[in-house]
Amino acid sequence: MSDEAPDITFAPVTPDDYPTLRHWLNTPPMNEWWGEPDQALSHIKDMVEGRDATRPFIFLVDGEPAGYIQHWSVSDELDGPHAADAPWLLDLPRDAVGVDLSIGRPEFLGNGIGTLVLRAFLTRLFTDGIKTVTIDPDESNARAIRCYEKVGFSFHGRFAHASGVTHLMTITAKRFAETHS
Repeated sequence: MSDEAPDITFAPVTPDDYPTLRHWLNTPPMNEWWGEPDQALSHIKDMVEGRDATRPFIFLVDGEPAGYIQHWSVSDELDGPHAADAPWLLDLPRDAVGVDLSIGRPEFLGNGIGTLVLRAFLTRLFTDGIKTVTIDPDESNARAIRCYEKVGFSFHGRFAHASGVTHLMTITAKRFAETHS
C-alpha cells in the first residue's frame, strides 16, 4: 500500500459476490468470527434476497474487493427472531444502527484499512441522519476493538451469551464529528 490514502468504496452485495464471500468465510481472518461458513453465507443471501433487513456491502480498496461490511437496525433486531440471542440490544436506542465489519483479505490486516473503511462507512451513515451506531465484537477480538476505538467508539457494556462475551461499543454522530473534524 502506498503512502497515499487508498480509495475506499462500497458496493451492495449481489449474487455475483457469493463465491468471493464463500472463500472469505472459509479462510482467516473472516472465518475466526463468522461461524459455520455455509450458514453465514445463507444469512447473507437472505439479506441480498430481501428476507432480512440487514444491508450487506463489499468494501473495495482501490477498486479491489477487500472485505465485507453490513448495517442493521437495532429496532428490527429487537422486533425480530434474534432478540433473545442479543439481550444487550435492550440497552441501546431503538433508532440506533449496528455495524459488522470483516476484512476478507489477510494482506489488509494490521495496516489501518479497517479503520479507514469504518470511518468512511460511518460518514455515510451519519450523513444519512443516523444518530447512534453500535458494534459488538467478541471481547477476545482485541484487533477489532483497537480499530473501533481509533474510530471513536467507546465501551458501552460487557454481555455474556452462549457463544462468548460481547464487548458492546457505541459512537454518536456528535462524537464522530468531534473526533474527525
